[in-house]
Amino acid sequence: MSLRLYNTLSQQVEPFAPQSGRTVRMYTCGPTVYDFAHIGNFRTFTFVDILRRWLRLSGFDLDHVMNITDVDDKIIRNATAQRKTLTEYTAAYTQAFLEDCRKLRLEEPEHRVPATGHINDMVNAIERLAAGDHTYRSDGSVYFRIASFPGYGKLSHNDFSGNLAGARVDVDSYEKADARDFALWKAPKEGEPFWETPLGPGRPGWHIECSVMAIKYLGETLDIHAGGVDLIFPHHENEIAQSEALTGKPFSRFWLHSEFLLVEGQKMSKSLGNYYTLRDILETHGFQAEAVRYLLASVPYRKQLNFTFDGLKAAVTAIDRLRNFKLRLETDRFAEGTNERMSGRTVAACKAFQDGMNDDLNTAEALGAVFEYIRDANSAMDSGEFGAGNVRNALELLDLFDRVFDVLRPGSAGAAATEISADEVESLIAERTAAKKAKNFTLADQIRTQLVEKGIILEDTKAGVRWKRKSN
Repeated sequence: MSLRLYNTLSQQVEPFAPQSGRTVRMYTCGPTVYDFAHIGNFRTFTFVDILRRWLRLSGFDLDHVMNITDVDDKIIRNATAQRKTLTEYTAAYTQAFLEDCRKLRLEEPEHRVPATGHINDMVNAIERLAAGDHTYRSDGSVYFRIASFPGYGKLSHNDFSGNLAGARVDVDSYEKADARDFALWKAPKEGEPFWETPLGPGRPGWHIECSVMAIKYLGETLDIHAGGVDLIFPHHENEIAQSEALTGKPFSRFWLHSEFLLVEGQKMSKSLGNYYTLRDILETHGFQAEAVRYLLASVPYRKQLNFTFDGLKAAVTAIDRLRNFKLRLETDRFAEGTNERMSGRTVAACKAFQDGMNDDLNTAEALGAVFEYIRDANSAMDSGEFGAGNVRNALELLDLFDRVFDVLRPGSAGAAATEISADEVESLIAERTAAKKAKNFTLADQIRTQLVEKGIILEDTKAGVRWKRKSN
């Protein structure tokens, strides 16, 4: 099965391949750096990471642009309240976002671009739109006239034909199905930062930023544009209008959107007390980033994800099961030879995993294939039906899984676990083994307790002592 993706534009699952060659030109909406990113944001960013990884494993190269929105209404309001420049205010939250991405093992895009580094490009694009009679001026601002673009509404699949009378909107977002001319360039209010340009003093609107940076780095027609479902309207609809008015060409061939994240079945909000950043979950609640990553990736991106702490605990258990299976493959002693039934089972599991991912990134189906295989393989090991010759292919299946999900490598588990190295663990295990042989069980128990306090779990097996770091 080749890769198939659901295209919001056509409302169909379609076979995917780049427009030309093997390079996928992809633009994804990045953070607006007015605050710490929350787990709902990271649901989308994790989806993008899974998409990146599977595209590459499917044999494609990537040219991926992610923007950093470092000027918008909220940023200006907050920076002004704190008496900081835009650069001072956004730098801290940009750095925090990058740190969170590293913790969640999100791959770096080929280009991560700040909006404020492309003001001249945006001014030039607005001047070209004006030359095509797609804009008008009012009170020092420049607006896009959506009535000048007949295809308006084709992404959100709303019929705006009777609602294009020219009402204006100055804020960066507005109500669904409320079609209004949107600001391309905003005249500054008193005390607001601004740029002096041929358009007059002001700053760009949110929507023009993404169009300009996408076209600058990727060309006039993208292969994929992705983001959360909350961006379909108005943001992505407006991007299409201004981009296609500018170039006369389709802006993106595929549009991919991840569904909302709920918290304990409710919409996340500060007023409900269920608003969480990644830092809240790692530092206050003590979970590792791998558990968060696993949970965010485990539900297919087009289904709503209900984020719960029980779900996080289940993610920890799942990761432990995966790591324990890998440890068993690496440390158990198996009979010589290859069990042909298990060889066939491994091949089937690998195909089922690939088929799941090729089916519009159905991560639940892909995970199911891996865990069913682990159950069967553990049973075969217990009954002596798993041979030494089966190990390599089993490890290759786990490697394929982890090149997408990336949760097998233990992360830092707090200060206690990071204070002890692998060599120190092995040394203490040797001391414990010697103490047990000398029937000094008190010392052996003390060493086990010492290791537990350092975040190390021991498992006594027939093949010897295995150890691992705690997952949270």
